[in-house]
Amino acid sequence: MDILNGKNAMETKQMHAEEQERFLAFSRKFSRIPHLSAFLGGEVRLVGNNGEETCTAVAGWGHKPTADKARRYAAEHGLPYVAVEDGFLRSLRLGCEGAEPLSLVVDHTGIYYDATGPSDLENLLNADGWEEPALMASAEKALAAIIHHGLSKYNHAPDASPHLLGEAAPDSPRVLIIDQTVGDASVSLGLADASSFGAMLADAKTRFPGARIFVKTHPDVLAGKKQGYLTAQAKAEGATLIAEDVSPLSLLAQADEVYAVTSQMGFEALMLGRRVHCFGMPFYAGWGLTEDAVFCPRRTKKRTLLEVFAAAYLLYARYVNPVTGNLCDIHDTIERLAVQREKNEQNRGFHACFGYSLWKHPHARAYLQSTGSSFRFFKYFHGEQRAVACASRHGGDVVAWSSKCVNGRLEELCRRAGVPLVRMEDGFIRSVGLGSEFQWPYSLVLDRRGIYYDPTQPSDLEVMLQGMPEREGHDVLCARARALREYIVAKGLTKYNVGQRALSRDSWPSDRRVLLVPGQVEDDASVRRGGCGIRGNLELLREVRRRNPGAFIIYKPHPDVESRNRKGRIPDGEALRYADRVVRNVRMDVLLGIVDEVHTLTSLTGFEALLRGIEVHTYGGPFYAGWGLTHDRVDFPRRKSRLSLEELIAGTLILYPSYYDWQTKGFCTPEDICYRLTQPKGQMRGKFFMRTFAALREKIRNVF
Repeated sequence: MDILNGKNAMETKQMHAEEQERFLAFSRKFSRIPHLSAFLGGEVRLVGNNGEETCTAVAGWGHKPTADKARRYAAEHGLPYVAVEDGFLRSLRLGCEGAEPLSLVVDHTGIYYDATGPSDLENLLNADGWEEPALMASAEKALAAIIHHGLSKYNHAPDASPHLLGEAAPDSPRVLIIDQTVGDASVSLGLADASSFGAMLADAKTRFPGARIFVKTHPDVLAGKKQGYLTAQAKAEGATLIAEDVSPLSLLAQADEVYAVTSQMGFEALMLGRRVHCFGMPFYAGWGLTEDAVFCPRRTKKRTLLEVFAAAYLLYARYVNPVTGNLCDIHDTIERLAVQREKNEQNRGFHACFGYSLWKHPHARAYLQSTGSSFRFFKYFHGEQRAVACASRHGGDVVAWSSKCVNGRLEELCRRAGVPLVRMEDGFIRSVGLGSEFQWPYSLVLDRRGIYYDPTQPSDLEVMLQGMPEREGHDVLCARARALREYIVAKGLTKYNVGQRALSRDSWPSDRRVLLVPGQVEDDASVRRGGCGIRGNLELLREVRRRNPGAFIIYKPHPDVESRNRKGRIPDGEALRYADRVVRNVRMDVLLGIVDEVHTLTSLTGFEALLRGIEVHTYGGPFYAGWGLTHDRVDFPRRKSRLSLEELIAGTLILYPSYYDWQTKGFCTPEDICYRLTQPKGQMRGKFFMRTFAALREKIRNVF
């Protein structure tokens, strides 16, 4: 059903190919907005590049002066002008710092912040018939998630300190006044001007004579890029200026009354249940939700908060997944921003990085990045002591590559100095190719208790899994884990995604159980810490054969060992004393598809087998053992919970690792990385000189 009429009809968010428009852009910067064609639903061409003759519409950035030429051209040639602006859930960092948008609005009538004329959003809110139950349920879910994660237009700032506006007091309400930037088009087009800010401050003082009045400056002002309207006046009037860059929702939650001219923070205050006084005409004013000093005769209906939210955030705004480059829904964007904000907050502070090879420095920097973080790397000349001392001086932590924490020395130094120790290690869906061949990791884990492969002490993963059955949002997490598992199995994804040769079971005995024993790197920390008495591949093979005398046993050497990068090679003659077949260069997902059981020490292959419904026997202490899903040689007294497979997957693949997309340079979700690794050019490799070194190393090995 068309809600609007004629050319003002709001277009569907995903147009069919034959309906796609061709947009003419007059600004090179505008035309280069990432995924602009996906946002608009059609091809975008810059003026002068032979796009004028075939264009069906002209697109520009809002109604700002930079788009004047585009609007004039559209009017002169009888073409519709389409206004584009940032959405309400834009990005982690500020747009003026170059952060690409996750959300834009596309308006064929006006633009949401221009109250001098109608917009698609205003027309939608004046219309009836779109408030379907499914839409409103989706809006309610999205609204709750935004509040839960503390999301806003920009999401780089930390939460406000708990008592930044003081304690609540009945006789002294906390009044928060939202300042804006001088020259902001939303002010003049929102039926306001500089005097509106002064009037807003005066009204707050008159209406609430005993109030504590606070003025919040805009993030762009704090970044030194723009000026605010009330900065000087707030000081002169005795109001408290909030100069800290804090997340909007955390600040609004402390206010009792909120004043805004046209700021989006006014709507976010409504989302939190605060009373909002408007001295302009933003998109959320005039619908009966706010106390308005300005009147707009076009806005004739009374709307609930959820209806305005659904119209603005779900129907009006558009969202793009930056990894796939395709349109997505608000829930996908909320999840992505929540991850980015969570990692941004976790990574704040100083990090003394110890035990990193030079080629891993970019990995540490990427996975520890934050708008409030700094680094220093230590390796040689008493690096452990220097790292701990430096972290202590800066009030930070030591982040060490986990294999460097093997003798207890670093742990003891950190304990004595009272410095937190964080261990970093590869994640479970890492790359296309081996880490030892300088393939950059798309997932890493950072563990503040221990590390997942060491069963001798608790880890963040173990604690997380122990509490999984009672975790908040359990059912949603499990449903997501189930879908993730189905995608991984369907696409044949594993940790490294290496190997080529297909394999058939036809040549193997049909009357014997087929067991896979995956080889491991024998000097790997997971073998040394989690071997539980078994020290190498040959010992494991011997024990598997002892327990399964009649089985058909396949042994697959570890790819790092096969490439001679690591220790653990067994001559075929030795291996075949206990195994029936040695296989090489076969993709692990292919091999798992034709075996009955996996028998392993601590290999991740056991977890990958569980994903595919294969019976797993463990002989050491891998992270996935002891939860009731595997047959275990050893006991795990700390692991008391009995988990479903979905609960194990949720903790292991969704909650525990960090995922980083090297192409978009941002944290993302496991679903994003699974998609990325299935693309022909999905893998990001190391720098040229590191790849050259790896190639030369392989040639030398082939010679000798």
